Amino acid sequence: MASGTFTIFGLSFLALLLAGYWAQQLLPPPKPKIVGIDLGTTYSCIGIYHAVSGDTEILRNEGGQQCIPSVVAFKEGKILVGQAAVDQAEHNPHNTIYDAKRFIGKHFSREEFEDEKARYPFKLSLNHDGLVEFLVGHPDNITRVTPEFIGSRVLTSLAHTAQNSLNNVVKKAVMSVPAEFNEEKRNSTKNAAKLAGIEVLRVISEPTAAAMAYGLHKKVGVRNVMVVDLGGGTLDVSLLLVQGGMFLTQAMAGNNHLGGQDFNQRLMAYLEEEIFEEFGKPLVESHDRQALRLITENIKLNLTKHEKATVSLKLHLSPHPVNHMQPVLFTHVVTREMFVKLNADLLLKVLEPIKHVLEDTEQSPDDIDEVVLVGGSTRMPEVRKLIRNFFQKDPNISIDPELAVVSGVSIQAGILGGAWPLLVSAVELPSSANKAHLH
Repeated sequence: MASGTFTIFGLSFLALLLAGYWAQQLLPPPKPKIVGIDLGTTYSCIGIYHAVSGDTEILRNEGGQQCIPSVVAFKEGKILVGQAAVDQAEHNPHNTIYDAKRFIGKHFSREEFEDEKARYPFKLSLNHDGLVEFLVGHPDNITRVTPEFIGSRVLTSLAHTAQNSLNNVVKKAVMSVPAEFNEEKRNSTKNAAKLAGIEVLRVISEPTAAAMAYGLHKKVGVRNVMVVDLGGGTLDVSLLLVQGGMFLTQAMAGNNHLGGQDFNQRLMAYLEEEIFEEFGKPLVESHDRQALRLITENIKLNLTKHEKATVSLKLHLSPHPVNHMQPVLFTHVVTREMFVKLNADLLLKVLEPIKHVLEDTEQSPDDIDEVVLVGGSTRMPEVRKLIRNFFQKDPNISIDPELAVVSGVSIQAGILGGAWPLLVSAVELPSSANKAHLH
């Protein structure tokens, strides 16, 4: 009797599994209702998790971009976001705000504020709570805007991208933040989303999101994971202890002023010197400077794949006064070797926080099971070479480093939305890890 009951129960359970399987195969997968958002210092993106296939998709905007610059500009009563803000930055530097994430929810001393203030062309103000505000507009009509407001405009643009892709209004999201963000910074990030009409269901740290994107929580024997995140403006290094779906941050270190923008600046300064040497005139015309800035970024990207790249640029200057403002053609070949030489000292700084994290945890490179690269600047061959040589193992680069974090938060969004196939959610354990910033 007991045996017969067990058999019936077993067959019923099998039938339930088969019904679930065929339902997944035959029924149309539900559209994602929760999105994953990476609101970055330099670039931001939004993604979704597809039920059944288990794939993540990073959504493209109308211009075909998966990542948009985290830049907001105020011009003639309009607010420009992303690439549109970048394109006019050279002509409107005082009203073009970037790096807002550096200031969100952070209290500054007067000395710290003065140091940061000197780095930017736009105006910053410190309120009575020690929080930064940006001053935009004309001198006779100044408006104060908060980092949360700047973030909300970027998030609104991302939500618009998702709405166009999903034919549905985006109301709920999972967001990533740096591991170092305290509760106030996390709440300020949520407030930025609230201003954009988005409810943040969960906030997870960027290293955890990246580790999940790489599937390290499912790997057997992977415990110590070093996440090296080198973006456009910051370097963050975290050492995670991973066991199943649990993540513990053991130590953090970084450099708040080291990233792709710094490498670009070195190359741009070099090209300006070459232009002056060839034509005997400094580069002062705003259109010329903006064109050189854009081509510098393209040259850097080309050098990640090729040994050399050619600058070809029409400039509005001339060695002869009679031909003033007559466009001239500047051409110059930049080699990868030259680029590395220009940035040699900056590249070596990438290793400093890595060493600091290992010292803090009393571990050696041999103790690290996996090295994960995050951030667009880790595409640079010399960065990968430095890290490979230091750890004596190849870093994990199976995912586009610029999209690793948003892929991870998109997976979390899928989990919260109950999408098939169901996955184990990340559990971030409380950590006492301190972050050391190297300058």
